[in-house]
Amino acid sequence: MSTSSPLPKRGRPRTTDRAEIARTALELFADRGFERTTLADVAAASGVGRRTLFRYFASKNDLVWGDFDWVLQRLRAALVTEDRGRGTMDTLGRAVVASNRYAGEALDELRIRMLLITTVPALQAHSMVRYAAWRAVVAEFVAARLGARPDDLVPTAVGHMALATSTSAFVRWVEHPEEDLEAHLRAGYRRLARAFDDIDG
Repeated sequence: MSTSSPLPKRGRPRTTDRAEIARTALELFADRGFERTTLADVAAASGVGRRTLFRYFASKNDLVWGDFDWVLQRLRAALVTEDRGRGTMDTLGRAVVASNRYAGEALDELRIRMLLITTVPALQAHSMVRYAAWRAVVAEFVAARLGARPDDLVPTAVGHMALATSTSAFVRWVEHPEEDLEAHLRAGYRRLARAFDDIDG
């Protein structure tokens, strides 16, 4: 990562919201490094006060994750949309791919976010809580399909293995940005489906 510092944005942006602040923070983290960038730096570059910053984000770690509740909602919605009489694992794979479909600047931001999450120790520790919430969405879906409880063995196992599959695809893509993230996700979930080829009985 470059250690040069971009000039702070002059004045207050016309529209300063949660997404804009997170975008600015990612740019700073990518340029200066996560540890070298302070919350004061993010507030100044965003044209907001620290109080406003903390109203949107409880910590510097949360700036990297952005609106993770929206990510979970997007996955839940995709699970419903892709559930068209398909098998459990086919539906799950299609939903994960659909919920991770980004283009243009959003894809660039996703790569910076995942680069930080997979390489910064402080963020890796913080990720445990976030990933647990993501796994829970998967386990709830699988449990509903099987008539089981989310904490039963199979839904729990699928949740953990789905997270490992997604993470592997992201790590590969972060290290090789010229490759196709969606292709890695599809390939990973096809292989995962083989491990649970009898899940629907």
